[in-house]
Amino acid sequence: MSKLDIAIAGEINLDLILYGLPEQMAMERELLASNFAITLGSSSAILAHNLAALGSRVGFVTKVGNDAFGALAVERLRERGVDMARIAHGAKSGVTLILPHSSERHILTYPGTISELRYDDLDLGYLTSARHFHMSSLFLQRDLLPRVAELFRRMKAAGLTTSLDTNDDPDDRWEGVEEILPHVDILMPNEREAVKLARAGDLETALSRLAKKVETVVVKLGASGATAIQGGRRSSVPAVPVTLVDTIGAGDSFDAGFLHQFLRGADITNCMTYGNLCGAFSTSDSGGTEAFRDAVHMQEFFRRHGAGDQAT
Repeated sequence: MSKLDIAIAGEINLDLILYGLPEQMAMERELLASNFAITLGSSSAILAHNLAALGSRVGFVTKVGNDAFGALAVERLRERGVDMARIAHGAKSGVTLILPHSSERHILTYPGTISELRYDDLDLGYLTSARHFHMSSLFLQRDLLPRVAELFRRMKAAGLTTSLDTNDDPDDRWEGVEEILPHVDILMPNEREAVKLARAGDLETALSRLAKKVETVVVKLGASGATAIQGGRRSSVPAVPVTLVDTIGAGDSFDAGFLHQFLRGADITNCMTYGNLCGAFSTSDSGGTEAFRDAVHMQEFFRRHGAGDQAT
């Protein structure tokens, strides 16, 4: 039996979130926020945290700074049960400042160790002790990116299933993915990312192109739910209605729900349905992980939606 259900290699940082700022942010003015939160950030760490909260056995390989921000981020993952036995250390942790404005937000990131994880930092034996391998935030992995295709190839050769959520490309170039996709079983972009990855003008064209390269393509559509093509068959599921508090990390939480059910052998429709439920749940509190830190709140939310026995 595998030691881990899923191994994740990626970035870790804290999110500093300022709420209630004015829509127009004038220069040389002291602008006041109505609220503030410090939460576990980064797509990879949010995914690892929320998967563990759902009950999956998660191992996370990352690089973190020798500072208070790094220590707090690692502590948040360990308290949720994520195996952090293979972390590497760098000089200064990355940090993201998020400024929400109604339905949109400014996202400002200092990369630090976010971009410094290298292939040589990875314990391949540890990674292949899992049943499944995942990466998020592909384009932030600047030092790892040149060897990501090799990494995925090694995971597949060891018998693992694999998944990838590229997230956004800060340079808006979307290069280097073609060599990776042949070794990816599940590709998990949002609508914008799918269009960019496929160099298409619309979602339908993007889906068609990506489905020729990856067995399962799952596209997150926010309030419109999710759609997928698996083995040439199209399926879609609606979103879960929820009163929004914060949409940060909703896509990563969808990934957590989807992969949790995939690892339990669920079909594509049930995986997407559960992914939508987890994405909706994450928006009920600040940041991408705060909702999942409250086990009672999580069980109550899942029971209301008929899935209380699945978050274990």
